[in-house]
Amino acid sequence: MLDDIFREKRGFKLVCGAGNEDLDEIEKLVYIYSLAGCNFFDVCAKKEVVLAAKSGLKRAGIEKDRYLCVSVGISGDPHITKAKIDPNKCIKCASCLNICPHGAIDSEINVIKQRCLGCCQCEKICPKGAITMESQIREYKDFLPELINLGIDAIEFHAISTDENDVDEKWAQLNEMFDGMLIISLDRSELGDKRLVERVKRLIRDRKPYTTVIQADGIAMSGNNDEYGTTLQAVATAQMFQNAKLPCYIMISGGTNTKTMELAALCSIDANCLAVGSYARKIIKEYLEKDNLFDDKNATDNAVKIAKSLVNGAIEKMSGKKLIGTMV
Repeated sequence: MLDDIFREKRGFKLVCGAGNEDLDEIEKLVYIYSLAGCNFFDVCAKKEVVLAAKSGLKRAGIEKDRYLCVSVGISGDPHITKAKIDPNKCIKCASCLNICPHGAIDSEINVIKQRCLGCCQCEKICPKGAITMESQIREYKDFLPELINLGIDAIEFHAISTDENDVDEKWAQLNEMFDGMLIISLDRSELGDKRLVERVKRLIRDRKPYTTVIQADGIAMSGNNDEYGTTLQAVATAQMFQNAKLPCYIMISGGTNTKTMELAALCSIDANCLAVGSYARKIIKEYLEKDNLFDDKNATDNAVKIAKSLVNGAIEKMSGKKLIGTMV
């Protein structure tokens, strides 16, 4: 059960990207990381993406102890935005093309929407202000029931907003629709520590203990560098929630890398799960770009070896147990 991986502190969540709709990449990511021992996968809340993830699990032949989560957002959440380029302002300088970490800008300086994750790096670097971020918010009732029927194991709620009424309304909808594990993703970009803790206390008030996970986010979509500074905010946010002593599991995310659990241990943080996105995708990028990956055993083995080092290293530090071979 999903609850077991949190309780036993052996959770590793691969963040495929809340806005990542590249079906080929999703299938490959889930395939490689499932073989590497990853037991939890966070994907875009669309039917075709969930099916691609399930296909990846099937190709790996490891569907036991593997769980799927979909991420949903709220107005203002950067995870559910896509870049839009104004052709009347764009001077084709290619600054956005060169900085995009997801390959979401083509050579003609057009946005490849299915690859855009909403990281905002292109918007920040554009010298002419030609790029804006457009919300992709959808009504939960229009898509979640279908995904729940497909068989998902958790729903992640990105509650990055100052609008408490909107947060409460969306949270109530999720509780009505889904009786499984709910994850609340929070960072310190909008609210102070006191208000964040008060928000979580309010949201979990009517839920059973340890049926909720707090995803302590640092800086979302920032984990391309494997440095302590990159993961510092995520660890600090986790420490804040741990100090609050809430009846929830704690998952560290946002800028996470190989240094995260080491820093967490130094800060005496007792995390239940590590979620890694940008860095996890980056280290196997060359294999994700191979058209014949599924038929190339050598490429698969190499990719799995790289991924396994990340997964096992994190779980060993978190659980205090040495892992031998591939987790199945």
